[in-house]
Amino acid sequence: MSTYTNLSRRDFLKISALGLSSLAMRPWRSWLNLGDFPTGERLGRVCEPKVELKMRPDYDSQTTGVLYEDAVVPWLREVVGYWPVRNNQRWVETPQGYLWSPQVQPVGNLPNQPVETLPIGGDSPGMWVEVTVPWVNAILENSEPQSQWIEIQRNHKNLPLRFYYSQILWVDQIKTGSDGNIWYRINERYGNPGDIYLARAEAFRPITPEEVTPISPEVENKRVEIDINYYRQYLSCYEGDTEVYFCRVSTGKAQNSTPTSYYGFPIWRKLYSLHMAGGTVAEGWELPGIGWSTFFHGTGVAIHSTFWHNNYGEPSSHGCVNVSPEDAKWIFRWTHPAVPFETGDVTISGDGSTKVMVKEW
Repeated sequence: MSTYTNLSRRDFLKISALGLSSLAMRPWRSWLNLGDFPTGERLGRVCEPKVELKMRPDYDSQTTGVLYEDAVVPWLREVVGYWPVRNNQRWVETPQGYLWSPQVQPVGNLPNQPVETLPIGGDSPGMWVEVTVPWVNAILENSEPQSQWIEIQRNHKNLPLRFYYSQILWVDQIKTGSDGNIWYRINERYGNPGDIYLARAEAFRPITPEEVTPISPEVENKRVEIDINYYRQYLSCYEGDTEVYFCRVSTGKAQNSTPTSYYGFPIWRKLYSLHMAGGTVAEGWELPGIGWSTFFHGTGVAIHSTFWHNNYGEPSSHGCVNVSPEDAKWIFRWTHPAVPFETGDVTISGDGSTKVMVKEW
């Protein structure tokens, strides 16, 4: 374990000056303590710039207040309501009113006991971790940002650099602050443009080999069927003629952005976590820590975990198949080929992988 001695009040003020103005009105120790989240077995994180709280689960209902991105609220229950001209009619009941469900990420607040030493797997020490709190602020270790995501987070959203509930990341160092707190160094293993972060260790749960063991590895006749019809947006997993798993998805918003094949695309690569980017310089997108990515077409179309929306059941992506973190992990474990735990990455050519059939029924 190395020692990091510069995590002082002065550093936090410097960070605030770099665009973290939303923290300027808070005591610096509240930032250090991972955020002041409400209590509750289930919470919701606002994942849109601004949302309205409604008196009833109805678009036309009276607005009782507004919440901004990354606000965290108790998630009491999900109910059916009304939102015009949309597939999703689900709403989240909170103590303050109702929020439209697609705009609220289901999260938990489960801090962890930091580990003191990194396991050695493969060619270097490190571990896969999952974020288990609604969000955790991060410090950029390198002096010059390399990722467009940093620009978007700081200057367009006016938010700190943050990792969000369910993201999967790679930790390559453990550091101790001058106040005795433990920090993990986040250094994305795949797709990293060159950015390295420090974040409080309590926010991350180490992933174990047992939880990623393959599901039904002895079954060879597997296939994934995805229905990209606007009104359905379904994914089913089959073993022979038996459906063994079903979930809602969000496929590409633009016409033909999610490629179709009635014969099936063979899965060619799977990764525990990947830094993804796409689009043009003017209209590009970029996100770190996208978990349980299962690629089946070209160089960029995958089934993967999603933390930036909860709009399953409607097209919402640039072409990939967005699924919930729980669904993405199950599909990742069930499909062939299996992924080595040490590397979290496998590429296959030729036969031997599960096929993904994408149709519009």
